[in-house]
Amino acid sequence: MNITFHLAVTFHFLIRLLLLAFLSFFVYMLITPIYTYFAYQYHWWKKQRTTAWSGGEATVYNKLHAEKHKRNIPTMAGMVFIIVISAIVIIYDLNKHQTWLPLAGLILAGLIGLVDDAMNIKSHGGVAGMSSKLKFALYSLVALLTGSWFYFVMHIHTIYLPFVGNIPLGFLIIPVFWFIVVATANSVNITDGLDGLVGGLLTTSFAAYSIICVVEHQYFLAIFCFIVVGALLGYTWFNIFPARFYMGDSGAFALGVALGIIAMQTNTIYVLPIIGIIYVAETGSVIINRLSKKLRHGKKVFLSSPIHHHFEAIGWPETKVTMRFWVIGQVAAAIGLFVFLIVTIK
Repeated sequence: MNITFHLAVTFHFLIRLLLLAFLSFFVYMLITPIYTYFAYQYHWWKKQRTTAWSGGEATVYNKLHAEKHKRNIPTMAGMVFIIVISAIVIIYDLNKHQTWLPLAGLILAGLIGLVDDAMNIKSHGGVAGMSSKLKFALYSLVALLTGSWFYFVMHIHTIYLPFVGNIPLGFLIIPVFWFIVVATANSVNITDGLDGLVGGLLTTSFAAYSIICVVEHQYFLAIFCFIVVGALLGYTWFNIFPARFYMGDSGAFALGVALGIIAMQTNTIYVLPIIGIIYVAETGSVIINRLSKKLRHGKKVFLSSPIHHHFEAIGWPETKVTMRFWVIGQVAAAIGLFVFLIVTIK
C-alpha cells in the first residue's frame, strides 16, 4: 500500500513538473512575437561595448564580430523570462517557502537589468549601459536582501562542505550568501557573449539543480527549476546563431542570481563551481587577463577575454565554440551530480 501511494505521488509530481516546464516553453514561444514586434518596431538595438572586460579597447572582439555589428539585434528579451516564470510560479501557487526566494531574486535582479538594458539602447559609444560600480552596488543590495531573508526568515545559518560537514556560520551566512549570488550572477553575465551560449549552458545548470532538488525532496523548487528550463529552451530556440535577439542584463543577471540562490537553498555550493565550470572559466580568464596586463606591462595571457573570444581569435567559428562549451557544460553537470550523489549517499 505504501509503495503504491509513493509511486502515485511520484508520478503526479513528474507529470506536474513536465507539464509546467512545457507550459513555460509554450507561453515563452507565444509571447515572443509580441516582444519582437515592439523590439524591432522601436529599435531596441543592443549597443556593442567598445572596451574590453580586461580593460582598454576591445580591438580583438570588435574585429571578430565586425559582421555581427552590422546587424541590428534587439536586447532586453530577459523581460520575457521574468513575465513567464513569475506568472506560472504565482498562478500555480508553488510552495512559498521553497520558491519565493529565488523568484524574488529573479524579479529584483531582472528589474535592475531592465533599466541597464534600456540605458544600453539609448547610449552612444563608450560603456553602453549602467556603470559597473552602480550595477555591482545594486546587485549586491539584492543579494544582501535575499540573504537576510535566508537567515532571518528561513532560519538557515549553516553551509555544508564535503569531509567537513555542516559549518554553523550564524549571521556570517549573509556575506557568504552575498558572495555566492553576486559571483554567480556576474559569471553568467560575462558568459553571455556568443549566440546561444549562455542559453544552452543555463538550461543544463537548472536541469541539474532540478535533479538535486528532487533528491533533497525539495519538489517545488525542482518544479521552479524546470519552469526556468522551459523558458530557456524557448529563448535558445531564437537565440542560436544567428541570434534573433539577446536576453541582455535583464535575463543574464536575473537567472544568475536565481541560480546562486538555489545553490544556497539546496546547501550545495560545493558542486556549483563544477556544474558551472564554464562560468568559472569565463570569469577566470577575465581576471587572469586583467592581472597579466597590469603585472606584465600590457601583455595578455589570452588573445581576448572572456575565453570564448580567445577560441574565436585562434580560428574556431562561433558556432563551434558555443556547441563545444555546451558539451563541456553538460559533462561538468553530470560530474557535479555524481559528486553530489556520492556525498549525499555516503
